[in-house]
Amino acid sequence: MIQSLEMHSGFVAWLFAVSFGASALGGMLGMAGGIFIVPILALFGHLSIRTAIGASIVSVIACSCGSAAPLLRARLTNIRLAIVLETATTLGALSGVLVSNVIPVSYLFFLFGVVLWLSAQQMAARRGNPAVTSPAPAGRWAAALRLDSSYPDRVQGNDLPYRVQRLPLGMLLMYGAGFISALLGIGSGVLKIPAMDTALRLPIKVSSATSNFMIGVTAAASAGAYFMRGDIVPAVAGPVALGSVAGAVVGARILMRLSNEGLRILFIVVLVVLGAQMFLQALGVQSLRPL
Repeated sequence: MIQSLEMHSGFVAWLFAVSFGASALGGMLGMAGGIFIVPILALFGHLSIRTAIGASIVSVIACSCGSAAPLLRARLTNIRLAIVLETATTLGALSGVLVSNVIPVSYLFFLFGVVLWLSAQQMAARRGNPAVTSPAPAGRWAAALRLDSSYPDRVQGNDLPYRVQRLPLGMLLMYGAGFISALLGIGSGVLKIPAMDTALRLPIKVSSATSNFMIGVTAAASAGAYFMRGDIVPAVAGPVALGSVAGAVVGARILMRLSNEGLRILFIVVLVVLGAQMFLQALGVQSLRPL
């Protein structure tokens, strides 16, 4: 197995390049690159699925650290909302770690694919909504916690206000996102962003930036368990972490330049493709067993 061999420079460079590209795309969408890194490392890097998931957990943390600063400076991240939602997501991640050896992986992949496609459908349904020019009615919970805010829009050249809606539903969805992310070793942003977009009714850029801020905490909640099991191999996780930080910074800069509609379309495409991949893995068409 590759874990028992000395890493050569070519493989280290490949790990860096793969994590850079995956995290650049993930940072641009607010979902980290873990969901891309796992199949790439397992299928093309000849790593075991457990080692790939361990490296993915490290990548998610690094991606969050790399993209947080530029998005905070751009005033796209809602920090108060992130802290509130992260309580539910972290609890879900810890629950996922506890039952990770109980739930059949094929069932989980199938459920994940259904959730991704439903999320894509919901996000596509909101494409026809006109741009928000005035805030929606205040949500009771969000108003009490002072979660409403505004963000700068480069197209219109001014700050656009928004209000957080249906916070209890959002908290429930965040718990589910953390639960699934811990089981599959992926960044929970792929589920957090559709939840914030459809349940909380946040602007897509705010959803992506806030998700980027949160995903590192969610991954850290389950990283300790993976490390204690020996699934995080430093020789693999090190180059992956470095590439993830660099890629996340690039992705965050691209995010700030994209239009809301362009970002929404790109995210819908990614959800559909990833959903199809989950269904294939559930049916055993694409194997992620060690090579």
